[in-house]
Amino acid sequence: MTKRNKIQELIYKLLGQKKTTSLDNLVEHIEGILESPDLERSTKARYAITRALKNLSEKGELENHDTEHSSFLRLTNQGRQRMRTMKLDSDAFPISTHWDGKWRIVILNVPEEQKEQRNALRYLLKKANFVCAKNSVWISPYPFEHFFENIKKDMNLTNEVMIMVSDEIDEDTRKYFSDRYLEG
Repeated sequence: MTKRNKIQELIYKLLGQKKTTSLDNLVEHIEGILESPDLERSTKARYAITRALKNLSEKGELENHDTEHSSFLRLTNQGRQRMRTMKLDSDAFPISTHWDGKWRIVILNVPEEQKEQRNALRYLLKKANFVCAKNSVWISPYPFEHFFENIKKDMNLTNEVMIMVSDEIDEDTRKYFSDRYLEG
């Protein structure tokens, strides 16, 4: 992982935990993590952090709100979406491999005008090992319902996405999954 990617990942991680944070606190925290004790390394680290923040802002993933005393940063919905994608791509993302006997069913009804959001949602469903059973019906034995509830809220798709948890599905639908999911 490059230093720039590491810094961006730290920014996502820190901003993903809060609604907003001050620019000074964020930079200070990241510098502390990067361990920049001498002035030259600290200056390079600050420059790298500033560049990463600028890049995220230009991509529309970060918003900067200035007040007369400080600058505050927050992730946009697009930034939160990117953060979730990074979590799913990460080897450290906790995916339960033990089936708890429940099925997670996500039903999409996202109109053509919101094609970009629909595609992003489909991508996340695939990354979370959901299977597209019929057109816009996605099923998984993994416990991701809370994760997708947050995505639904962040993307403002409260009427376009339904999330259900069920104890049973029919035998024909079960065929989409290997027997290893169905073991308790």
